[in-house]
Amino acid sequence: MSVDGGDGFPGWVVRNPLYAGWAWTGFWALLIVLDEFLDIAGWSWYLLVGMAALPTLLCTLAVLNATPRRHLKPQNESVLGHFFVRFLALVTAFLVWGVSVVMSASISTTVQAAADNSEREVTSLGFNLLVAAVPLVISVLWMAFIVRCAWFLRRLRGWSQSPANSRVPRKFLRSRPRLRRLVVGLAHPGLLLVAGLGMSVLALFLNAVELTFNVLG
Repeated sequence: MSVDGGDGFPGWVVRNPLYAGWAWTGFWALLIVLDEFLDIAGWSWYLLVGMAALPTLLCTLAVLNATPRRHLKPQNESVLGHFFVRFLALVTAFLVWGVSVVMSASISTTVQAAADNSEREVTSLGFNLLVAAVPLVISVLWMAFIVRCAWFLRRLRGWSQSPANSRVPRKFLRSRPRLRRLVVGLAHPGLLLVAGLGMSVLALFLNAVELTFNVLG
């Protein structure tokens, strides 16, 4: 099947969607690094991280949205495997709950001590901490979302750039084979992890390094 001409996409991009995705991600990763040295704006790294993940994320959402859930059900999952996965999920949930309880108690004690037990100051400081924690919570939820999507992509279309056999519905973009090849190629689990999760970690790491140098300086 020819992949040249039509749909308005360059032939090289359609033939090599994964390589094009890596090039796009590398470009925005370079801008993230430069942003730390140029210090353009405090919120700019959110925009850069979002742009790095935009093509693969949009393609991932399109593929997953077009795929019925039954396509992702394990074909030969054993009863033991079924219960073991849920056992790990319960253990993880319990650990997260336990850590949250301990941290809540610690933060509550710290806030009361810092505010000299003044109810108004405790409430004000608590709201300030809540607002300050929102970006961190969003970042953690974003990373969990990316990992979950990548997990489903691995089961759905594997690691190949242009998988010959996949569980992606055949009716998905059937009338536009070039666009299908491009979308499925960009909806790659490895690319999604690097562009979505890796860029977030890179930005957080660079921010931590900058903060450390500022404190030491």
